[in-house]
Amino acid sequence: MGSNLSASGNELKNGSALPVSDRPSFTAVVRAGVAGGLAGAVIIWIYEALIWVGVQHLMPLAGIPRNATGLVFGKAVQDSLGIGAYILGTGIHFFFSIGWGILFAAIWPYFRRRGYEATFVALFYALFAWIVMHVAISIASNNHPNYFDPVVIIGGFMSHFCFTVPLALIVKRMLAPQSYR
Repeated sequence: MGSNLSASGNELKNGSALPVSDRPSFTAVVRAGVAGGLAGAVIIWIYEALIWVGVQHLMPLAGIPRNATGLVFGKAVQDSLGIGAYILGTGIHFFFSIGWGILFAAIWPYFRRRGYEATFVALFYALFAWIVMHVAISIASNNHPNYFDPVVIIGGFMSHFCFTVPLALIVKRMLAPQSYR
């Protein structure tokens, strides 16, 4: 039984058989990283509102946006800024979320070519991001929870899974190999 599928040398030269781009452009990586980072930033705040505020009662709902200000600059600066702490904290949160998103988008093609699933990579990326960020926070400020407390570690990992899994799915979709047109 014959097949209608073929790709002779002439078809490839004439562009009849569409080759697939393996490496995304820099612009595509940045665009996917920004989109995934922003989505992850919103979803991690939803997780924090539901779990940290609603279930664990760790902070008031209004404390979420200003939390980053206190972690980076300390409680005294957070309190002295007033409403500015909310603006600065929101800026810090989204700035770093976009940065982590672009970094994931930059490394994703490496893992895709090796056959890894994006959500699998996202789980390890969440652990890596949490560790790096909290080591940096520990160096920058003494206003942070006990990062050796298992409850803090597990809660931190869970929140970062809520960030990296949607990030990975968005990046995976936006950086899927495209046919040349």
